[in-house]
Amino acid sequence: METREYVTDVLIVGGGTAGTMAAIKAKETNPELNVLILDKADIRRSGAISMGMDGLNNAVIPGHATPEEYTLEITESNDGIIDQRAVYRQASECYEVVKELDSWGVDFEKDEQGEYVVHRVHRKGKYVLPMPKASDLKQILARKVRRMKCKVVNRVMVTRLLTQGNQVVGALGYDVFKGDFIIVRAKAVILTAGAAGRMSLTDSGYLYGTYENPTNSGEGYAMAYHAGVELTGIECYQINPTMKDYNGPACAYVAGPYGGFTANASGNRVTGCDYWSGDLIMNMWKLANKGEWPLYLKLDHLDEEIVSKIESILHYNERPSRGKFHAGRGKNYRTDMVELHFSEIGLCSGHSAAGVLVNHEAETSMKGLYAAGDMACVPHQYLLGALTFGKISGINAAHFATGENLLDIDESQIIREKERILKPLQNPNGVPHNQVEYKIRRIVTQYMMPPKTTTKLDIALEKIEHFRKVDMNLLGAKDPHELGRALEIHSILDCAEMMAKASLFRKESRWGFYHYFLDYPQKDDENWLKRVIVRKESNGSMNIFTRDLPEYILEPKENTSNLVEEGSYEQSVK
Repeated sequence: METREYVTDVLIVGGGTAGTMAAIKAKETNPELNVLILDKADIRRSGAISMGMDGLNNAVIPGHATPEEYTLEITESNDGIIDQRAVYRQASECYEVVKELDSWGVDFEKDEQGEYVVHRVHRKGKYVLPMPKASDLKQILARKVRRMKCKVVNRVMVTRLLTQGNQVVGALGYDVFKGDFIIVRAKAVILTAGAAGRMSLTDSGYLYGTYENPTNSGEGYAMAYHAGVELTGIECYQINPTMKDYNGPACAYVAGPYGGFTANASGNRVTGCDYWSGDLIMNMWKLANKGEWPLYLKLDHLDEEIVSKIESILHYNERPSRGKFHAGRGKNYRTDMVELHFSEIGLCSGHSAAGVLVNHEAETSMKGLYAAGDMACVPHQYLLGALTFGKISGINAAHFATGENLLDIDESQIIREKERILKPLQNPNGVPHNQVEYKIRRIVTQYMMPPKTTTKLDIALEKIEHFRKVDMNLLGAKDPHELGRALEIHSILDCAEMMAKASLFRKESRWGFYHYFLDYPQKDDENWLKRVIVRKESNGSMNIFTRDLPEYILEPKENTSNLVEEGSYEQSVK
């Protein structure tokens, strides 16, 4: 194994939408800085949005919505567990991000006057901005990174952060093509490594047929945890409505503005709101347990022009294989409803609320470390939130790095990590990575899927402990690719343990089906309207504790129904 070393001012871990935007903005802030992106794949097609997107779910466009309305919307959607200043920051700055993307060539739907077209899918406000022809979004961002003269190293899987006291000073990783060990010294580090999407087994049976990009296996969550960074919301799972046997979203929230909806077998609408939330999944789960299953995406009542428009959005931006999947099944939106199912569980702030604890400046609990995107806890931030907080993190990391000196690195951390990385290669005839991964994900599926119970979670932790002691020591790898897959199992295992312990700790139910705990079936604001924090202590133990929420800057009117009209909140900015 060869060793490659890099020295940079700003290191960005992950080249998805948040990572590319962070790099662009760091370089714009100080063109003299060296900015380095390490990506496990290739930034031209990496991250959760490897091509484009069907639309922005949370665009706060003047004339259609206000930052105050959006902040209150997400406060309610996330059951009050929120840093309103962070959400308000996203809502206040996202319009400028939209306009900048527009100027770079990203396509957004506009009316005859050239104004952005915005639809309503959330319970109250209008925030959905369609992107009918944005399949080149990721390539546009990658080209911009290159033009800004940021350095990009693809096929490097970052595995651990280097620390000096309470400061992050670099990272360690592995080249999954060449097999080289990677050491990076940096003044500032930005984590944008995506969701932990490969946690439980998929409905289709394919290990990598996940809703999330399957390379998003939780490295960001795991490396943050092992560095001593605080994480929060880990008990709030991500579960999405997906198409049966296909690793893509049902997209009723995309089709909804055009007249599509979620229906039962008789074609009758069964959801009042198709905005993705724990409440939506809870309603679907209850219908399944009443025998009203499966559910469907219904479009067959719409005229040809509308169906063709929906197809152009769903089949050519985010997942171009979707049309081929339908064709292979002999299904057509014009005559058939699309069968739905539940996704596997995972961790993601983009669709849920789990992630590294950050404030409105994208700062984490450790000096010199910033986070953005699906692994930074700004609930329900989606693609536009990743871009907006990518911008914020890039600017702040650049300012920090400008006034900082490179710190020495701890050689013992390098030695320990190199030993951990090499271990599967020393057992080439060991158990293959896919078999080991299947087992831990089966444990997650059988014992951690909601509805949660104390008994099931206790069994999960017992099996996780045994798995860590026995199965991980049987794991083998023969080449750099297999080793990369083997290392991903470490991240899945770490995330599973955090999920089980955090779930046991929050003794209530919250976020609809995401944390439906049968032993404590009611929401308990008196005792649990607070964050649950997960942190690794210096002695190696996992510490879980609560912390009060940051003070709200907006207060909703009491007893507000989910069906109130837009703008009826009593809003007071403190």
